[in-house]
Amino acid sequence: MTTFRERSDVFAELGTKLSIAEIFETLLEGEVPIRFTAYDGSSTGATDSEFGLEIKNARGMNYIATAPGDLGMARAYIAGDLASEGVHPGDPYPILKAMGDMKFRRPSPLALVTIARSLGWDALKPIAPPPQETLPRWRRIALEGLRHSKTRDAEAIHHHYDVSNTFYEYVLGPSMTYTCAVYQDESQTLEQAQENKYRLVFEKLNLKPGDRLLDIGCGWGGMVRYAAKRGVKVIGATLSREQAEWAQARIAEEGLQDLAEVRHSDYRDIQESGFDAVSSIGLTEHIGVQNYPSYFGFIQSKLRDGGLFLNHCITRPDNTRTTKAGDFIDRYVFPDGELIGSGRIISEIQNLGLEVVHEENLRPHYALTLHEWCKNLVANWDACVEEVGEGTAKVWGLYMAGCRLGFQRNVVQLHQVLGMKLGENEEWTVPLRPWWNA
Repeated sequence: MTTFRERSDVFAELGTKLSIAEIFETLLEGEVPIRFTAYDGSSTGATDSEFGLEIKNARGMNYIATAPGDLGMARAYIAGDLASEGVHPGDPYPILKAMGDMKFRRPSPLALVTIARSLGWDALKPIAPPPQETLPRWRRIALEGLRHSKTRDAEAIHHHYDVSNTFYEYVLGPSMTYTCAVYQDESQTLEQAQENKYRLVFEKLNLKPGDRLLDIGCGWGGMVRYAAKRGVKVIGATLSREQAEWAQARIAEEGLQDLAEVRHSDYRDIQESGFDAVSSIGLTEHIGVQNYPSYFGFIQSKLRDGGLFLNHCITRPDNTRTTKAGDFIDRYVFPDGELIGSGRIISEIQNLGLEVVHEENLRPHYALTLHEWCKNLVANWDACVEEVGEGTAKVWGLYMAGCRLGFQRNVVQLHQVLGMKLGENEEWTVPLRPWWNA
């Protein structure tokens, strides 16, 4: 039996034109696992599937044909040219799961000729992507500087985190915490699990009233306020102006000004040192793997001898594959984001002479967290669309549902690494066994 790629090559030689559904098949490896329909009336895929995709117009087909894969599909979906059937746009997880094994491929040269002849050559000319998409990495250099320079990092953070505090309140809930929660069990609410996460970090860092904590990449100040309420003096730093303003207002409302401070600042500009502990919750993904030595060196320079630090971040399940995020994540969600396995992170920490005390993988906890965020987005969909527009709301639904699937399938993990800065005598300054409630 000939493959569709082979048949499309024959069609090219014969001058045959393909339907939209046939073109879509040409761009895939294997069968289409869900229903697929197109604006020309053609269809393919599993007709009995409860989920479907509909390409509504030529622009949608242009997006998919010119960028086969997650980027092209995302462009068409966000622009409204590709409609999903059977799911809510705030939580497309069920259809993404059904499509989980669907892989795109680049068509052969002859197949490209057939596609171009079928669609018309003008239909394959590059067109502008949806406005939510940022520039490709190579173009960011000219406008924003080298990757992970202060200017470019600030722009990357602005792209993702300065969407709207109101939007994040709808999605994240009262905790305004945009990092993996820690569940005692699946019956806990999102708010309980986020509070539990801060409790776990606080206890792992062995913090006590009167201690000093530096929280880098502090977001909306959840860890800052949690520690300050327990008598710890805290400085938090975030590159997002909107986050800093929200956190500063909440600190004032809760009367924590004497203990808590959140700065709109690059963490590298923090001048104070001698902290008892440093927390980094969800920042390492933005640092760049090649910058790990300077990043952990910064943490080392801020700690007193015997001080503890905790690094909480998304990781790869190994240390061999590319560090670059996929095209959709890089263009729409986390520009310049990079991931690597926990082994690389631990090695970089140890290479600086810091001691790793404990590490753990919280992968299933992030899948649970993302599920709750998507539920919030669905529940507040109309308000979210009014706040940021439908395209941006669809970006967040697609991103969070896709990440939930990624954590479930072990494409990504979440590791907490607890370390210590040793003094001159290499003295162990913490209890012999874990002192926190897991």
